[in-house]
Amino acid sequence: MFMPRALKVKRPAQGPDHGLNKKTKADQVDCDQSKPQASSQKEESCEDTETRDDTGEHLTESATCDSEAQSFSDNAEEEEPVKSFKKSQRWPEPGEPVCVMCGRYGEYICDATDNDVCSLECKASHLLQMGITTGDDVFNVKDKNDDKKTSQPHRPAVNTAANESAYSYREDPFISGLTDEQVERMRLELGIKTEGKDVRRPIIDFEHCGFPSLLSGNLKNAGYEAPTPVQMQMVPVGLTGRDVIASADTGSGKTIAFLLPVVMRALEEAGHGVCSPLALILTPTRELAIQIERQAKELVVKIPNMRTALLVGGMPLPPQLHRLKSSIKIVIATPGRLNEILKQKALQLDKVKILVVDEVDTMLKMGFQHQVLEVLEHVTEEHQTLLASATIPAGTEELAARLVHDPVRIAIGEKNQPCADIKQILLWVEEPSKKKKLFEILNDNKLFQPPVVVFVDCKLGADLLCEAVAKVTGLTTVAIHSDKTQRERNRILKGLLDGDFEVVISTGVLGRGLDLANVRLVVNFDMPNTMDEYVHQVGRAGRLGHRGTAITFLNNNNKRLFLEVVKRVKPTGSILPPQLLNSPYLYEQQKRESQKTKMRSDDTLVTKNNLLDIIKRHDRRKK
Repeated sequence: MFMPRALKVKRPAQGPDHGLNKKTKADQVDCDQSKPQASSQKEESCEDTETRDDTGEHLTESATCDSEAQSFSDNAEEEEPVKSFKKSQRWPEPGEPVCVMCGRYGEYICDATDNDVCSLECKASHLLQMGITTGDDVFNVKDKNDDKKTSQPHRPAVNTAANESAYSYREDPFISGLTDEQVERMRLELGIKTEGKDVRRPIIDFEHCGFPSLLSGNLKNAGYEAPTPVQMQMVPVGLTGRDVIASADTGSGKTIAFLLPVVMRALEEAGHGVCSPLALILTPTRELAIQIERQAKELVVKIPNMRTALLVGGMPLPPQLHRLKSSIKIVIATPGRLNEILKQKALQLDKVKILVVDEVDTMLKMGFQHQVLEVLEHVTEEHQTLLASATIPAGTEELAARLVHDPVRIAIGEKNQPCADIKQILLWVEEPSKKKKLFEILNDNKLFQPPVVVFVDCKLGADLLCEAVAKVTGLTTVAIHSDKTQRERNRILKGLLDGDFEVVISTGVLGRGLDLANVRLVVNFDMPNTMDEYVHQVGRAGRLGHRGTAITFLNNNNKRLFLEVVKRVKPTGSILPPQLLNSPYLYEQQKRESQKTKMRSDDTLVTKNNLLDIIKRHDRRKK
């Protein structure tokens, strides 16, 4: 159908010649009238036609009979051909998908890998890089009219063993052969604590899970040679379908621990059509959602029909809605954007078999709690739930327990404590001296190991401190916070991982879940508001066994946290500043806690033997 260029429709390529699914742009619309009707219907089509864009809003356009007639005589104008060479493709606009090979506009999706490509040339290079085909066959383009008989796009041959629906976790004979004493000793040495009925024994190697060969190969290619303690215990429990509440140190590998059960659960069943995923992963921040999707894609490379969808704010909505029109099995989302899409009825969650809530302590706090519970109303009760975080306070754990049924609780290391691989240094620094002390640290050859992440408590403070650090030290410095556009935040995060920046000044947006593998030094310029946030922020400095250092500035502005600081940091062997240990505020907090403890001990069970003593004690209090 002929339409103005602004409303021109790009439909998915039909036939095996392309092997690409076209992606619509944000300013394009989908059109249901994809083929000319019989001549008897031409007059009816002269009426106003209604088209729908990717946000679900209706656009009405008047069409004349002459334009309709012209459209039938010029079918070549209906759809632009797939671009053969990358030089023919434009560069992307902000928020648009990017080609995995050359960085141009990722207009198409490669069916074999589910990655964005810009042309047949880049698709061929991508397939060759992935070792799927030689890549030459994508250029064997035939006339579209000759391929009308073929309704399914061409897929390269893959090992379909990964799609076995009969998979169920069976304990490896080696694990079964261990005695109960050996298993308990192993858990004790690795710091694994479990609570619950019939808890599965931990694995020692990923091979003990009996994964399909493709998934096992993807694990090795992604660098996961041996499981970490949280993976050793959480993976077998998750694979058996049990609900899990897991607490483990920052950087301990929790993401893979819940992704493996997610992928296997998605493989067990065929997709239920478009807009009905089998797995849902909720995260509090966009950056964390992006990281989780990247790791999920590493696990499902070359596995057919295992598409993922990233639904987060700060990015254009239409491409995300268009993505859902494919057969998506795994959705990674922030709750705000997900609720927005659910209200448009562009997604159904009634087929979800496994739900993951990452950073559950944040997700169940005020601000996120209502959004998360609103999402859960769309999920049926018959699903598996995995909850994970580095810190799960008692109050949050009580609420989390309502979301699960007969859960297995897993704790790795000391619960709610900073990671043991991080050297914690607490310095008493008054507010006017903070900048000077930071400059000294950045000029200290022993301490300064770029890139350094400096955490502050407000967006304006991040920008001002960034200017000051760049001016005084001359280091390559950048600030990141929630007022930055998502494209800018992605650029900064990539630059941090690539080593392009020596110092990154950040609010809490980098404080949770992100795998900043090359960061060895974190400075808390402003002490976080809670000790749970402190645990997460210092955890950016020690990932997956690497040693790191966290320096925190402390003064009387943080007096509310003095007792918590002593209780959590002192057991790690860190030296606390004398101003803190001798503080009258700390003494008062310790005194109040001692009184509360004594009151609790007084609330003993009344028995025949202690009844008179309790009466006398209460009489004494009245006097």
